[in-house]
Amino acid sequence: MECYSQHMPANMDNGAGTARLLSRSDWGARLPKSVEHFEGPAPYVIIHHSYMPGVCFSTLECMKSMRDMQDFHQLERGWNDIGYSFGIGGDGMIYTGRGFNVIGAHAPKYNDKSVGIVLIGDWRTELPPKQMLDAAKNLIAFGVYKGYIDPTYKLLGHRQVRDTECPGGRLFEEISSWPHFTKLNTTEATTTQAPVEPHVHPQPPIAKSQPAAPKA
Repeated sequence: MECYSQHMPANMDNGAGTARLLSRSDWGARLPKSVEHFEGPAPYVIIHHSYMPGVCFSTLECMKSMRDMQDFHQLERGWNDIGYSFGIGGDGMIYTGRGFNVIGAHAPKYNDKSVGIVLIGDWRTELPPKQMLDAAKNLIAFGVYKGYIDPTYKLLGHRQVRDTECPGGRLFEEISSWPHFTKLNTTEATTTQAPVEPHVHPQPPIAKSQPAAPKA
């Protein structure tokens, strides 16, 4: 696996203090079954929420959330590793998943040309705390600075590339205002339609419509 500096450069800061990048060994990752690389820099950054596990605020809780997601992906889905490139915790820390330039399992048809960043929690109606948003921005800036992410990258929400509510309505609204956010045109949306395969995270239950009241 790739190794990175444990701290982001000070000039990558967005005002919330220097973000810290934790290694796989820091959070107790299991070894991947295999590792496949793609040639960078990545032209896409795709934002996710985990939905489950929920938001974590202590580093110990966030480490457990990373292990829980890896368990779900490796043991239940049968994948090589945790699906995401990186995770962001409510503690403001960045957790290395598959890392840069490693083929992921988070967005079909984009796994071999993107960095997948999951903000741990359910962000359908609430906005992630500032330290999470700043950490995600810092990570993207760091990736560009190091040459892992193309300077002209396109930022997408998971829902733009497959049938899912991810990254949650409130978070999607937020990233829509970030630099490089891209609205896919009709052609792109059609040609990149995801194949039918398991989702990267559990899906919220579909709300059932209430039956019509009987007529008097």
